[in-house]
Amino acid sequence: MLSSVVHLHSEGRYGSCFAGDEIVSYEAVTEENVLELKVPTGYEDKSARSRTEGFRVEMVHRDSIQPEGTELITSTERLRRAVERSKGRQQMFLLKTTPGSARGAVRDVETPVHAGNGEFLMQIGIGSPALTYNAIVDTGSDLIWTQCKPCSKCYQQPGQIYDPSKSKTFSKAPCDSTFCQALPESYCSPDCQYAYQYGDSSFTTGVLAFETFSLETAATHCKKTGSVPLPRLAFGCGHDNEGGGFTQGGGLVGMGRGPLSLISQLGNKVSNKFSYCLVSMDDPASKTSPLLFGDSADLHGRGIKSTPLVQSDSQPSFYYLQLEGISVHGSRLDLPQGTFDLNSDGSGGLIIDSGTTITYLPDDAYSTLKSAVQQNIKLQQADGSATGLDDCYRLPPHTSQITVPTITFHFSGGADFVLPPANAFIADQESGLLCLAMAGSSGPSIFGNIQQQNFHILYDLGMNKLSFVPARCDSL
Repeated sequence: MLSSVVHLHSEGRYGSCFAGDEIVSYEAVTEENVLELKVPTGYEDKSARSRTEGFRVEMVHRDSIQPEGTELITSTERLRRAVERSKGRQQMFLLKTTPGSARGAVRDVETPVHAGNGEFLMQIGIGSPALTYNAIVDTGSDLIWTQCKPCSKCYQQPGQIYDPSKSKTFSKAPCDSTFCQALPESYCSPDCQYAYQYGDSSFTTGVLAFETFSLETAATHCKKTGSVPLPRLAFGCGHDNEGGGFTQGGGLVGMGRGPLSLISQLGNKVSNKFSYCLVSMDDPASKTSPLLFGDSADLHGRGIKSTPLVQSDSQPSFYYLQLEGISVHGSRLDLPQGTFDLNSDGSGGLIIDSGTTITYLPDDAYSTLKSAVQQNIKLQQADGSATGLDDCYRLPPHTSQITVPTITFHFSGGADFVLPPANAFIADQESGLLCLAMAGSSGPSIFGNIQQQNFHILYDLGMNKLSFVPARCDSL
């Protein structure tokens, strides 16, 4: 099927994960690849089998957590905020992957924005006795860190700040430890002091230490079923932490490929693999996204596809994939050979990232893609500035179905990622717009989390491959 059909219904708002507010959801229906907007009925798949090996935790979208005293946000505002954070995130990757001699020029031309340091949070415990807090999950960085007392400069976080003097299992990391040596920037005074930057104005500085962490495991939405202890993890005890993208949590859990990340430190204990399944950004806030480790991370069912993970010598923490081409409406885009290749100087390539909302492509490739979409969609173009996206169309009134072209990403190894309608286009009834969930970039390509929603995605570092299969993430 070369085209997709959009069904339109009602519109809603968003609130706390625990409030159970009903909102609009987009559901991909297998028959005729239909995208349907509807009020959810609370369906839960009771047949999802229980996992006994490995473990699972639940992630919530950062916009699901509503601070006390704040108003509910509309769908348009939620989209605009997510796109704005994506721009900051894209800038971070651009600065990280730009060769050293050119970084100054990049800083001069880029609009200064705070990087969005992740879109999903998980609940984690630290210390003995454990202090529980929400932490940002970030596949684009390595360091695990949390705000620590005494603070020289800490942002206001939800809940208490961790005090290492009250924990029986806290110890500082010596300067000659392998973890201290793995830091991109460190010095001894007299313990291992670190400074970790995220490519823009956001950073954390403090002392590298060891501590017992615990993950609250769950088999159903927002319901704790146990705790997995993770003793002696290396982490950053941050005394000076600054950046606009951190405030939803008390720290960050790096899930990149480097030695300091959670997945690397767990290593063989979880068979060097993890997976996630991201629910739609338009699902009710009560629906959570599972993050799975070890044997629990394995994919099941028909249609599993795999593609090699590509390693960058200059940025070894990022998860690169080899994108060979893109098709729109069944026709391959005419793009120069090597458009998406990772270059020897660290520029180019495509990064798959859970912390970037939309997909970014090189400017010329995006222009070609946008032209192909415009040629195959019978809608009036519209100003999308309210959403932050630039390829938008006016939703016609009194219409329940809209045909949109099917977009396919062709990854190496024959792994074709066919985007369901809700993974390629965002229909926002409040603004009356249908927008392509992609944008152009002067930096590396990024495969964003809207494109990944309702796919179970496995990062197998032992086998050096990424696998994916369509899934109902809210009933996995």
